Amino acid sequence: MKDFAGQLAFITGGASGAGLGQAKVLGRAGTHICIADVRTDAIEAALAELHSEGIEAHGIVLDIMDRAAYAKAADEVEAVFGMAPTILSNTAGVNSFGPIEKTTYDDFDWIMGVNLNGVVNGMVTFVPRMIASGRPGHIVTVSSIGGFMGSAVAGPYSAAKAATINLMESYRQGLAPHGIGVSVCTPANIRSNIAEASKLRPSRYASSGYVENAESIASLQSIHQHGMDPEQLAEAIKKGIEDDTLYIIPYPETRDMLAAHFDVIVQSVAPMDYDPEGARLRTEALKNWVADRSRVFGKGKDR
Repeated sequence: MKDFAGQLAFITGGASGAGLGQAKVLGRAGTHICIADVRTDAIEAALAELHSEGIEAHGIVLDIMDRAAYAKAADEVEAVFGMAPTILSNTAGVNSFGPIEKTTYDDFDWIMGVNLNGVVNGMVTFVPRMIASGRPGHIVTVSSIGGFMGSAVAGPYSAAKAATINLMESYRQGLAPHGIGVSVCTPANIRSNIAEASKLRPSRYASSGYVENAESIASLQSIHQHGMDPEQLAEAIKKGIEDDTLYIIPYPETRDMLAAHFDVIVQSVAPMDYDPEGARLRTEALKNWVADRSRVFGKGKDR
């Protein structure tokens, strides 16, 4: 996607941080903007900022874990703009830190519910509509550099982000024939208010094994205040959409860490002389299956 004028972007978590950064950058390029967020007051403030720049924008209050509400939001987008989004940005996310061994079911259900299920809901809701529109499009999910490795103090978050990275790789393969590009952005720190995410935690997920108080929030803010500016990150995302890149990682300080991490994985693979005949048979079987899989699995079922 090279021309953003006249496109329509649906951005979750769009009322602040990385989401609002994208709304501004894409909006300035001529894209119509729909921001979805769980906070009514934040949406109103964000729309005021966007409208002050002459950006056409609409806001929807949305809990991305609520599938029925997501479907209604998609209907509203099409009613307001007369089209399905051509850009979907799964940006909304939450985090909470604590010892992995003290993680509760509620910790998992909330953190993974937003960071993974929220992305799933966005994809299942909008992908069929984007395909049906017949227009080229692009999907970007804001994951995290933490999705490439585990964390003893952010286990559910890292697990959810790892899943979204893998999921975008899968969708990229599946949507290419439809002219829809897919990217995953894996930021390190962003200058945002994610440190205060615990304030948005629903009461139904109240049981936590983590410490969440003013001191813990202040500790996280000390990191995020030095994070990348959301608009700078948004420019990198826009460039990634333009170039149709799978990974968007505008953090040079992470290169050595990632190289070391994945080198450990590669070096853990057994050498070919460990089982040459087994490797040959397994490889042939896989090649044969790949050649036939489109016939067996490719069409799926109509909804």
